[in-house]
Order: sequence, then structure tokens, then C-alpha cells
Amino acid sequence: MSVFGSGGDSGREAQGRGPVRDNNLSIVAPGMTIVGELTTDGVVKVEGAIEGCVRAGQQVVVAKGGKVTGDVHSREAIIGGNVVGGIYADERVEIQRGSVINGDIEAQRIVVQEGAEVNGHVRMGRPTRAARHAASQAAERKPQRQTAPTREPAAPVGAPRP
Repeated sequence: MSVFGSGGDSGREAQGRGPVRDNNLSIVAPGMTIVGELTTDGVVKVEGAIEGCVRAGQQVVVAKGGKVTGDVHSREAIIGGNVVGGIYADERVEIQRGSVINGDIEAQRIVVQEGAEVNGHVRMGRPTRAARHAASQAAERKPQRQTAPTREPAAPVGAPRP
């Protein structure tokens, strides 16, 4: 098996779910920190740190030693590191031994290996995209400061009116 294969497939398979295509893989390397939202149609592998929301059309993998401080939205999430935020997967979430999740998890299927830590609510079943979208939009909106309407000061009692 070679690292650089022809046809965009290096021969790797993600547990029988089909080939992993190198041209759809984004890697946040160890020692690298991204501050802000990360969005891709493909796969994101986090070996470093992300401070912000991660959205991937296919899969988010947080490797051992990787950390995400923000919500994770994907079809599938495999967590081997740390996540401080919610994990919202259309299909499957796998929490591996030694990983720590401080946030809620929503997915159709969830696998938690012995030795993993989950601190939050877990909801299995089919979460609606509308509910997830509304929640993420609400979190992104900053509260706007409201000011009271201005009034003219009241005239002292007994003062003539203009």
C-alpha cells in the first residue's frame, strides 16, 4: 500500500464505510491552533486545537491529543481527544477510551468505549436538522443591547405649560 495512490484513493477504508479520499481530508496538525469557525464538505482530522465551531459534511475526527472548544456538526464524529461543546451528528458518534466530552451529544447511534468520559446530556434518535440549525444560529447571535425610549423631563408641579 502506498501513501500516494492514483485515482484519489490511498486504499484506506474507514471501518467498511468506503474509501477515505485524500482530496477531501483537512488536517489540523499537532501544535496548530485555529481560532474561528471551520467548515468543509469532507473530513476534518483534529490533532491540534480548534477554538470555534467545526462543521464537516462527512466526518470529524478528534485524535488523541486533539481538542475542540466549540460545537461539532457532522454526519459522523469520532472522538479520541477532548471536546468542550456539543456534538451533533446525523448518523454516528464514537467516543474512544481516554477522551473527555464536556457537552451534549445528539446522534442516531452512539458508541462510548470504557474509559471515556461524557459530561452532558445524550440524546439518541433522529435529531431534526431544523432544531440543530436553530440552536447553532441562536448560539452565534449576539444579544443586542436595547435602550429605553428617551422622554422629555417632566415639568415641575405647578409650573406653567408652554
